[in-house]
Amino acid sequence: MAPRESWNATVLVGQSGGPTAAINATLAGVFECAHQLGARVLGMRNGIEGVLAGRVVDLDGLLSDPLQLDLLRRTPASLLGSCRYKLPDPDGDTASFERLFSRFETLGVDAVLYIGGNDSMDTIEKLARYGDRAGSPIRFMGVPKTIDNDMVGTDHTPGYGSAAKFVACAVKEVARDSAAYFLKSVTMVEIMGRDAGWLTAASTLAGRPGAGGPDLILLPEAPLDVDAFVAAVEGLLEERDTVVVAASEGVVRADGEPLFRDESVGIDAFGHVATQSGVGRYLAALVKGRLGVKTRAVEFSTLQRCASHLASATDLEEASTLGGVAVQAAKDGCTGMVPVMSREHNRPYSVSYGLSAISAVANRVRPVPAEWIRPDGMGVTDEMREYVRPLIQGEAAPTFVEGLPWHLWLPEEDV
Repeated sequence: MAPRESWNATVLVGQSGGPTAAINATLAGVFECAHQLGARVLGMRNGIEGVLAGRVVDLDGLLSDPLQLDLLRRTPASLLGSCRYKLPDPDGDTASFERLFSRFETLGVDAVLYIGGNDSMDTIEKLARYGDRAGSPIRFMGVPKTIDNDMVGTDHTPGYGSAAKFVACAVKEVARDSAAYFLKSVTMVEIMGRDAGWLTAASTLAGRPGAGGPDLILLPEAPLDVDAFVAAVEGLLEERDTVVVAASEGVVRADGEPLFRDESVGIDAFGHVATQSGVGRYLAALVKGRLGVKTRAVEFSTLQRCASHLASATDLEEASTLGGVAVQAAKDGCTGMVPVMSREHNRPYSVSYGLSAISAVANRVRPVPAEWIRPDGMGVTDEMREYVRPLIQGEAAPTFVEGLPWHLWLPEEDV
C-alpha cells in the first residue's frame, strides 16, 4: 500500500449527546487516522460546551501507545465527556460563534470533528455554516453515533449494533427468568427509543414468542390502542403462563400523545424530555388492574448504551472506520459533511462508506419502515430480524483485571 500523504494539521474532536459502547471506538479511529497522517489531535472536554469554557485536552500523549488506543476502543461511555448544548442560529446570534472561532484560532485548529447523533449534527452544521460565511479555512465534519439508529442517510449508526446485542441478550435472559414459576404473569421490558423503535425492535432477536423472545413489541411508529393491547395479552395468557412485552419508552397513543408522561422531568436544550421512562411501569399497572395477574416492569435504562462487555465487534470496527473516513475527508478539503454507510450485502454482510451533507442529516429522524411492523402494530417482521442480525455479530471482550473490566480514563490537565 502506498504511504499516505502527511497532514501537518491540528484536529479538534469532541463527543456529544448520549454515550454508547462504540463512541470511543470512533474516537480511536479519528485519532489513529490523524496520527498516521502526522496531525496533532486535541479533544474537547464535554463537547462544544467545554470549548466555550476553554477546556481542551491534548490526546497525543494519552493515545500514542497502541495498547492505550486498544483499551480506548473497549471503554464505554464518552472518554472526553459529553454535553447537550444547543448553539443559536448563526444567522442571528453570532456571539457564541465568535468566541468559538477565536478559540479555534488560538489553538491553531485546522479541522473540527464532532461525534454524535441528530442533535450533535445540528451543532456541527451550524459551525460549518458560520465558518463558510466567515471565510474560515477550518473544515467541519460530523461523525455519526446513536443507539437509536434514527439518523437519515445511513444504513445504520455506530452504537446501535452493540446496544441491540445487549437488548436481545437481556430480553432473552429476562424471558427465562419470567418463565421459572408456575403462575400467570406478564413482564414489561422498557427499552430506549424516544422517537424511533429501532432498538426495541432488536429485541426480536432474543427468540420466538414464548421461547425467549418477546410476545409483543411496541414501537413509537405504531400508535397503541390500549384496549387492543390488553386483549392481546389476555389471549396470550390463555395459551401460556408467561407473557413478555418489549415496549419502547416513546410509545404513543392514537392521537400521537405519549402513552405515559412523567410531568416531573424537565426538557433539555433541544426540546426533548430529559429522561423519558415509565411506560413499562404504566403498562404493568394497567394489565394488573385489568386482568388481575402478576406483572413486573424491567427497565434497562442506561445499561443498554454502556454495556461494553457485550459490545458487537462489527459495531466497534465500523465505528472506528467511520472516524478514519471523517479525518481523511477533512484532510481532502471536505467540510459540512458526515460519513455514512451503505449496505452492500446481507449474506455475507458488507458495507461501503461514503459522505453526506450534514444539512441533509441534522434534525431529522428515520423511523422503522412501516412494512417491517406487523399489521396489528405489536410486533415486527422477518425483514427486521434480517436487518439487525449482522450488526450484532462478533464479540469484543474487555481487558479484565482482577475479575473486572479495565477502562481508560482522561487525565485532568487541560491544554
